[in-house]
Amino acid sequence: MSTNLTAAPTRAPGRREFLRVGVVGSLGLTLGDFFALKARADQKNYASKEGVAKSVIQIVLPGGMAHQESWDPKPDAPLEYRGPFNVAKTKLPGVVLSENFRSVAQVADKMTIVRSIAGKEADHGRASYTMFTGYRKSPALEHPAMGAVVSHEFGPRRDLPPYVAVPSASEYGGTGYLGSQFGPFGIGSDPARSGYKVRDLTLPPGVDDRRFGTRQQIRGVVDDHFRAQAKNAEALGAMDEFYARAYALISSSAAREAFDIEKESAATRAKYGPSDAGPRFLLARRLVEAGVRFVTVSYGGWDMHAGIESAMKRQAPGLDAALAGLIRDLDDRGLLASTVVLVTSEFGRTPKINASAGRDHFPRVFSLAVAGGGFKKGLVYGSSNSTASEPEEDPVRVEDVLTTVYHQLGINADKELMAPGARPIEIIDDGKVVKDLIG
Repeated sequence: MSTNLTAAPTRAPGRREFLRVGVVGSLGLTLGDFFALKARADQKNYASKEGVAKSVIQIVLPGGMAHQESWDPKPDAPLEYRGPFNVAKTKLPGVVLSENFRSVAQVADKMTIVRSIAGKEADHGRASYTMFTGYRKSPALEHPAMGAVVSHEFGPRRDLPPYVAVPSASEYGGTGYLGSQFGPFGIGSDPARSGYKVRDLTLPPGVDDRRFGTRQQIRGVVDDHFRAQAKNAEALGAMDEFYARAYALISSSAAREAFDIEKESAATRAKYGPSDAGPRFLLARRLVEAGVRFVTVSYGGWDMHAGIESAMKRQAPGLDAALAGLIRDLDDRGLLASTVVLVTSEFGRTPKINASAGRDHFPRVFSLAVAGGGFKKGLVYGSSNSTASEPEEDPVRVEDVLTTVYHQLGINADKELMAPGARPIEIIDDGKVVKDLIG
């Protein structure tokens, strides 16, 4: 279904329409109310029910990581295509990764790597928007990110926010046309920094539990009054739900503990490596273990137009150690089977090394990595050609990957959610479940 909001051709109303309008008026409904109800009646609706996957950790790599220097090396290509790095053998026969990911290579038997993502966007913002939402960016409508949709469909679990962003929310990781109550909880602090403390998770100085409870009751009285007076009761209802979740979060000792990575042993923390990625990925594991449904974790800067060799040597070791540590830790705790780990880039990089010893933006083919949540183990799906410039086998669109993740969560991405103007919009437009990726 298109998201183009151009009005359909109109026609003059006949006698039946006038009679219908008369009935609408007699029921105390405006024409706007009537058409909103009609849109809801025509809306494609599927009940969302928890699937194989219970949670998602989406690892976001801003800038667009080179597929040649990560998941899809080309060791037999000419040097100007191959790039400066060798390869690391995996446990899978004949499968190699870039030597930048030696640790991940040792857990490749627990992962699915898709080497044939066929993208369309070469702009950072537009590509990032598609990766979060499954839609191409449009001036007519802002779509919700996957985390917001999961929050909308399933809500909170164990008094924890359903959607958390570590260390902060992305520009395109918001709610789009959904209500603000479905947005990400931004922790407002980086667990990789000393003095890490989650914003809004503790009571203000001088406010004990008794005073907190009293204030909560007073707020309820005030809300009831304004709801009775306000025209926009729906907006107030959304705010009431937002504050109810906030009160539950602040008053929950389990929630406070979930965000406290100091509870982890030094040995466990060491598994994730010493970089900034380590504490962020470890916090993500703590959150899904406690009950958070969707966590985004942002790490690094991968826009390497120049000096890709030195840039990868700075960035890749941290991601390599933290990602391998996360997959092992989830698996050891029995959580990998129910947690999707989705490593997303914006796009790939140009097949040929440029004059500045870097690679430029390239959406035509790139790679993604997935683990857990019912995705197959030890699978390399699709391929690019010998110079990593075109999909060669089994091309996959970004919207198909997201639709498959939704499927694993128990959400039918063909379901329509209601956008402004009583317009039903599919969660993903024409997304396909890639059945070969899932077990």
